[in-house]
Amino acid sequence: MAEEPQTNTEENIENPENQQPEEIVDSKQERSSSENLKVLENIDVKLTVEVGSTELKIRDLLKLNEGSVVELDRLAGDPLDILANGTIIAKGEVVMVGERFGIRFTEVSDPEERVQSL
Repeated sequence: MAEEPQTNTEENIENPENQQPEEIVDSKQERSSSENLKVLENIDVKLTVEVGSTELKIRDLLKLNEGSVVELDRLAGDPLDILANGTIIAKGEVVMVGERFGIRFTEVSDPEERVQSL
């Protein structure tokens, strides 16, 4: 009895169900990314505006009282830092919105730089 030569069935059988065109894969990834983004949209983020900072010795801190002035490391007119959860995301300037203070964004950080700083 003659034996039939063995062939690798994986190489000879094409399974179209397992092969997806790149367009379908990209569409699924975009949909998944969009759904992930929607989950993040409702997360609260603390937005802070930093006017400037300085370092003091504790003895100088204890001497502060009403009317004391502390010099900061920023010049008058310099843009202020805008932080989201402690990460600088932009620079801006103070504006009045009715009876309240507001901040106008004048320069927004590159999103890739923001992600790297996290």
